[in-house]
Amino acid sequence: MPDAVVIGAGPNGLVAANLLADAGWSVEVLEAQEEPGGAVRSDRGVHPDHVSDLFSAFYPLAAASPVLAALDLASEGLRWSHAPRVLAHPLPDGRCAVLERRAEDTCAGLRGFADGDGASWAALYRTWQRLEPDLLRALFTPFPPVRAGLRLAAKLRGPDGLRLARSLALPVRRLGEEEFAGEGGRLLLAGNALHADLAPEAAGSGGFGWLMSMLGQSHGFPVPVGGAGALTAALVRRLRRRGGVLRCGERVTSVVVRGGTAVGVRTAGGEAVPARRAVLADTSAPALYRELVGEQHLPSRLLRDLERFQWDFATFKVDWALSGPVPWAAAGAVGAGTVHLADGVDGLTRFAAQIARGLVPDEPFVLFGQMTTADPSRSPAGTESAWAYTHLPQHVAADAGPAGITGRWDPREQEAMADRVEHRIERLAPGFRSLIAARRVLAPPTLQALDENLHGGALNNGTTALHQQTVFRPTPGTGRPETPVKRLYLASAAAHPGGGVHGAPGANAARAALSPRPLHATLHRFQRL
Repeated sequence: MPDAVVIGAGPNGLVAANLLADAGWSVEVLEAQEEPGGAVRSDRGVHPDHVSDLFSAFYPLAAASPVLAALDLASEGLRWSHAPRVLAHPLPDGRCAVLERRAEDTCAGLRGFADGDGASWAALYRTWQRLEPDLLRALFTPFPPVRAGLRLAAKLRGPDGLRLARSLALPVRRLGEEEFAGEGGRLLLAGNALHADLAPEAAGSGGFGWLMSMLGQSHGFPVPVGGAGALTAALVRRLRRRGGVLRCGERVTSVVVRGGTAVGVRTAGGEAVPARRAVLADTSAPALYRELVGEQHLPSRLLRDLERFQWDFATFKVDWALSGPVPWAAAGAVGAGTVHLADGVDGLTRFAAQIARGLVPDEPFVLFGQMTTADPSRSPAGTESAWAYTHLPQHVAADAGPAGITGRWDPREQEAMADRVEHRIERLAPGFRSLIAARRVLAPPTLQALDENLHGGALNNGTTALHQQTVFRPTPGTGRPETPVKRLYLASAAAHPGGGVHGAPGANAARAALSPRPLHATLHRFQRL
């Protein structure tokens, strides 16, 4: 009988399993897919000479994560690579906002958009450098982050702290307007905010855009050498060296609960796998509570709150094997690992508004990855392994474009949407389509079939909006990995601090299991209110 069973071998599940094994626990990880990794996987499915990342690709949060740093994955063979430039946002008039590897180079480029904008970026970055260690500790520890929070509070005492708090609560459109006279800095902030499901006018989108931009400035947007799967492989090797067991192709269908306590799981094959001390679930919150636990074991208040649970945007992704480098019209986009494609902040607002109305955007905001630029091992010299994704509504009401996409995502609709994405790229990189040697389309249902946590292609296991963060994540009154069932812990991005590859939800769940506090009864009482 293992001490702990971990449901799901995504990055959070693997981090949790590693930490439990480090503490001397026997651990068994059960993964429904035939390979581990969740949304951190790569393959050669587009072209045999090209490595493609199926889901996530760039990892600024992993580079900054104290959780992953403590695991010393370099000892397991993990190596990181950087593109010459972090991120670029080309515009139709040939200008290009560029997040460079060095802050002084970013500032120099922004001065070309407006006098003083370089100094404004430098001021934002100085604030980040002062707060980064404590801010990251606060972000990646269970809520409330008492020690790191106190250190942050000490640094932010007085009027300057209040002004910073106000700035981070702003919509990213407003933050950009207050900080920058020109379009370049505004684009970098707003484009990074749109990595999540935050519209430019959403409260708190300024803070998220600032966080991602400053992470890019301090840590870059690195990639694992050889593909995203190299990060998963390092976590798996580390776990196995410590005696952990990983079983793939083993779907868990229920958590076994006796007397209000999780005592194991049952698989689709009918096997009962007992757990002496804990069950940790790297699953979505709706899947854990509605499908694996069952309503009879849960407070009625929690079940009612789940009715209000909000997924983040759906995602549509295309992978390409290109016969040559992308022919960007704007020189600043050459050498950038990530490229944002939108016609200014107004274009981002229009895009987000269409999604809010349930429309498939006619001019989608495209996040484009140049993987061979970031890691030359991804494809032969002179070629490019590339991808792009865009967001969509979870429930399609209509198509804002001419293709009549309904959200069925049959082959015709998949091809029509992929063509729409390619036309967006072609406008800023004339000749792009002539370089395509092969492509693969991953529509929302395909993404979900490959990783069930990606509900409808939702990347963050629930919206990043303020109403579903900290004590509201995944439902009001939680914010921690403990659940109303004793010895059952939520270890996925559905728990605080949410999406991104940083391992914090898994680490928080493992620490809660190792040092249990009397929180289950408190949660149980609260969620019955």
